[in-house]
Amino acid sequence: MIEPEDMRITRAAYDEVAELYAGLFQRQLQDNVFDRMMLEAFAEAVRDNGFGPVAEIGCGPGRVTAHLAAAGLDMSGLDLSPEMIRLARAAHPDIPFEVGPMEELPYADGALAGIVAWYSIIHTPPVRVPAILTECARVVRPGGQAVFAFQAADEPTGVTEYAHKVAPAYRWAPDTFVETLAAHGFRATASLSRAARPDERTPHATVLAVRA
Repeated sequence: MIEPEDMRITRAAYDEVAELYAGLFQRQLQDNVFDRMMLEAFAEAVRDNGFGPVAEIGCGPGRVTAHLAAAGLDMSGLDLSPEMIRLARAAHPDIPFEVGPMEELPYADGALAGIVAWYSIIHTPPVRVPAILTECARVVRPGGQAVFAFQAADEPTGVTEYAHKVAPAYRWAPDTFVETLAAHGFRATASLSRAARPDERTPHATVLAVRA
């Protein structure tokens, strides 16, 4: 694929802040009961559907990948940033991690029981997100599970730009994201929106979905 400029910007930005990012978010799951709840619901859905391999795309330093592996899932991780993958491999040597873009996932059709995109789509211009969702749908088997987390827009519909501290980003209205999922291979099964925590600037949303 011809690499878009936003991908080069995002990779360079996260390579530069990888160590700082890993330290800042080390305890994020321990401190956020809502995130843990949605990840546990995802893990339970994968287990109930017969297990199988699960990939986290945009895995960063691997904290969510490792959390789900500890919950019994067969996890692997993928990220655009080589520095993030270096940190993930060092911190979690028993989990396979590799460098790669979300736009061309290194998995066969229907190979995965589930896919995790934990704040992974936020730096992708909205016009390119449908292609990523279609690629996710390609690699997840019918009935497989997906979970998506993102900063939520204040408006009830649409997508707005967000002044992210690392790279240009976008906030999705949860209903708009659910509709976009439905048009690209997934059916939402649950959605949780929460207010910003004291250390956050925006509301957040998590959507669970099943491969249609």
